[in-house]
Amino acid sequence: MSITQIGRYTITGTLGRGAMGIVYQAHDPLIERTVAIKAVDCKALSAAEAEDFEQRFFREAKSAGRLNHPNIVTIHDVGRSDALPYMAMEFLVGRSLRDILDSGVELPLVRIAEIAAEIADGLAFAHANNVVHRDIKPANIMVLDSGVVKITDFGIALLPSGALTMIGTSLGTPKYMSPEQVVGSVTDGRSDIFSLGAVLYEMLTGRAPFTGDNLESILYQVLNITPALPSSINPDLSHGFDRIVTRAMAKEPQDRYANAAEMAVDLRNLRHASGLLKGSEAVKVPAGVDNGAGTAAGALANSASRGKRVRYFAAALVASALVAAWLSFRPPARVPAAPVAQSTAPLSTESTPPPAVDANQKAALATDNGDKPEATEASRPLKANIAAKAKAREERRAAATEKDNVPRSEKDNVPRSENWQVALRSELSVCDRQSLFRRILCVDKARRKYCPGHWNSIKECSTQTNNQ
Repeated sequence: MSITQIGRYTITGTLGRGAMGIVYQAHDPLIERTVAIKAVDCKALSAAEAEDFEQRFFREAKSAGRLNHPNIVTIHDVGRSDALPYMAMEFLVGRSLRDILDSGVELPLVRIAEIAAEIADGLAFAHANNVVHRDIKPANIMVLDSGVVKITDFGIALLPSGALTMIGTSLGTPKYMSPEQVVGSVTDGRSDIFSLGAVLYEMLTGRAPFTGDNLESILYQVLNITPALPSSINPDLSHGFDRIVTRAMAKEPQDRYANAAEMAVDLRNLRHASGLLKGSEAVKVPAGVDNGAGTAAGALANSASRGKRVRYFAAALVASALVAAWLSFRPPARVPAAPVAQSTAPLSTESTPPPAVDANQKAALATDNGDKPEATEASRPLKANIAAKAKAREERRAAATEKDNVPRSEKDNVPRSENWQVALRSELSVCDRQSLFRRILCVDKARRKYCPGHWNSIKECSTQTNNQ
């Protein structure tokens, strides 16, 4: 008998089935939106187990309902309809990570690192709000058509320990369970980190870290066997993935990442580091798989390659700029000065005696200094000579003064003669060989010299002067 109504929600389709319930597509008439309804069937459990499970289911659903994060599915409502517990969640358009891995598509490493980092982001937020998922696995990870990754099914994993043998094989949860979950110890956020490490391992290698023919074999491996390094299965992988997976999947919780945020940082650092692959970054698409996924993967790989080239080019530009700056500010090389020739002649330490000064020279020095020399017979001719020189100087000064007092008009007048025009033409011919500006100055100077007071042309000046 098919269900058409759960609570106020109208069932419009079936999205998936599991051992413990069914996921429906439904319509919410109050808000006029499409939602996903997960209804849990407790008929396979005993009455005590069913009651205990329902209590924990509602408690965990309410806790998860408080989480508002881009990488966590939004829970709208929780309730019971005809003894059927249900949870109304955000309707997601995309594919589960389980479907993507089962399709055979080999994801690009940059995309694998980003998917794992977004899961770690959502877990870090949930753990900060005291909510532990306890069932991280590819089936509970949705990759939307927009590329966003969301964690689903909070609270569904809290199944009674006695029901493990019943649901283990169907749900596949033991492949990703932490050792403390297997032995029934107290769990915290580090259990989700272990499960995320197992999911990352499968994305990198194409197979789960723990496999077996039965539940007991799988649980034994979870407790006692360390899986082979991802790079031993895929030799092209960077050893950075080995370190992240090994730390996340450590058997002891204290040896794992302290929180999911640290794991997200390491994944993004590895994603942005040069060389996620040891060799080529080409993405392989198995035969029969939609080629659109391979095209997108190739675009991501080419984008990473272009990013490397841009970083190398920028580094080269910076190095060139630094070298140019160093060369421009470097002080010029010093040229050693030529050695100064040293005189080999020994320096004399004896002082040179002053030249002898006769009486006449002493008298002349005394006269120049204004001193009164002693009246001696030798000094009288010298005094007469000094007097004669002084008189000659006075006569020269008087002549110069008389010359300066001559009227300017008499000095400037050029003597008239019949050869003045010849001299004028000679100077004008010299002026004609000079540049324009110098020619103008030269002609003006000739006019002032030969016919002062006339500011006409040279020809007029010549005529007027000739008529005088």
